[in-house]
Amino acid sequence: MVVKWIKRWLKQPEQAHQLISIERDQHSVSRKGISHNALKVLYRLQNAGHEAYLVGGCVRDLQLGLNPKDFDVATDATPENIRKLFSNSRIIGRRFRIVHVTFGREIIEVTTFRGEADESDSDHKQSAEGLLLRDNVYGSLADDAKRRDFTINAMYYTAKDFSIKAYPQGMQDLQDKVIRIIGDAETRYREDPVRMLRAIRFAAKLGFNIEPATETPINTLAPLLTHIAPARLFDELLKLLMSGQGRDTWELMQKYDIVEPLLPQTHQVLNCVEDDHYATFIDIALRNTDARINSGKPVTPAFLYAALLWPAVRESAQHNIDMGTPEIPAWHKAMAQVLERQVKTIAIPKRFSIPMKEIWDMQLRLPKRRANRAEQIAGHPRFRAAYDFLILREDAGEQLNGLGQWWTDYQATNGEARQSMVANLQNNPPAQKRRRRRPPRKRQTPES
Repeated sequence: MVVKWIKRWLKQPEQAHQLISIERDQHSVSRKGISHNALKVLYRLQNAGHEAYLVGGCVRDLQLGLNPKDFDVATDATPENIRKLFSNSRIIGRRFRIVHVTFGREIIEVTTFRGEADESDSDHKQSAEGLLLRDNVYGSLADDAKRRDFTINAMYYTAKDFSIKAYPQGMQDLQDKVIRIIGDAETRYREDPVRMLRAIRFAAKLGFNIEPATETPINTLAPLLTHIAPARLFDELLKLLMSGQGRDTWELMQKYDIVEPLLPQTHQVLNCVEDDHYATFIDIALRNTDARINSGKPVTPAFLYAALLWPAVRESAQHNIDMGTPEIPAWHKAMAQVLERQVKTIAIPKRFSIPMKEIWDMQLRLPKRRANRAEQIAGHPRFRAAYDFLILREDAGEQLNGLGQWWTDYQATNGEARQSMVANLQNNPPAQKRRRRRPPRKRQTPES
């Protein structure tokens, strides 16, 4: 019945691009699935005479029967008015001014309805490429809906009469499992290139398809991501790859040429080294990360970034060695070089970059097990992460002469048994086989 009703609206061109009201008995959003604190924000804004709606992903996920992690609110109240209503709030952002209302560890993000601005508006500024630099122009609910990124995110739930306001196309797209951008795709991506990342993230997270007109410009416009602040891209990549669907997301990132602007060194290695060992390594790392996240286990961004940049570090270290640098300095130089180049694109905070370097450095120390070194290595704070990293390398096909199994057995025993394991090591354990260097793989061109 509801589907037929939506299709009837879609057949009316003049109304298909207007918000419609969906009454309580025609949608599946229930207050039982909504955060108590989010409802508190809605009611306080409404009692102060403002319009207030839950908006975006939380409404979408509730419609799909999922449990939202975050609840966002849209209102006609200005950031200053919101701030006066909630003492537990603060205004953040420069490009878009929003308000964070804090309840312990939960943050409810409250935004004022966005409006359309002309070029003379002092609160609206764009770059030559079309990127929005500042956009604090306020408007109505209808204006705000037009400014949302995708039809399935332009959904507004009110606690006043428990109805939802949405585009008919958005309801249909939710039914058809389609990601469709609102407006002209190229224009919207130029305004904010991160929308391309969001399209990919939602497609992987929800198992939806990206509608042809929405996906067509992505490969061409992907380089615009280099115009985004590195700190923002750090957060966005974590959302992409630490949502529990990281492996599927990575596949889409490669399909739409998103890896190159975000991780240029990794992209270069994956496309120039003929051996697919590195691709397998990253694939296994992401699968394991997904498994941990989906089973409720903790995951650190340091380990994820260490895995993503490992191909570049290893290749750079080998290059340094080939150029005559001693092994240990060659590796340390490679670590510094790779991180220095990467932070120009994605700003990795030191609280993660330092553990990353420790994980990499431990890969050099793990083979050195003679005398008392094994016990010292096992007691290192980063040992467990480094051991897991070592196992990933072996699982990806890297030949390390049984090093991973040795450390697995070492952890399973103690005391004299450990001493015996160390004593049984040959004075000069077999050196790791030096990987044969292959010529770069030639890319296929349309003419070939």
